[in-house]
Amino acid sequence: MFGNVARVLSRIQEIERRFGVRSLGQAETRATGSSSSPSFEEVIAECAEKYGVSPALVRKLIQVESGGNPRAISPKGAMGLMQLMPETCRDLGVVNPFDVRENIEGGVRYLRGLLDRFGNLELALAAYNAGPGRVREYGGVPPFKETQEFIRKVLEG
Repeated sequence: MFGNVARVLSRIQEIERRFGVRSLGQAETRATGSSSSPSFEEVIAECAEKYGVSPALVRKLIQVESGGNPRAISPKGAMGLMQLMPETCRDLGVVNPFDVRENIEGGVRYLRGLLDRFGNLELALAAYNAGPGRVREYGGVPPFKETQEFIRKVLEG
């Protein structure tokens, strides 16, 4: 058990070093609001409109994924507000997943692609959480408790 914890902590430290992330205790919960740093809400509204996705869905996804912490890192290595995996960042051209605009833009663009690919919000959310390959493999929502809970949380209220 402790080996797993040590591996996770090591991975988090590696990601923090790579991107120059400050300690999670120092995380900011919103951009400064200056003209060069729009608020989360402004970025969400812009990206949602650009990709034809509901801003309320994007807000809920951010809340469920990172709790609104732009410096969040999951034990599996997902990063930022929308919890983008390193491979997804590369595919989307996201250079700094801890940059609010880059992360939201990449996450919303990724979600739009999943919506287009699967044609169904529930399947797109399953793919966002478990990966598109898992949705294809199971021919629908994978039977993973984490994925099913994720979908429920995003879709509720």
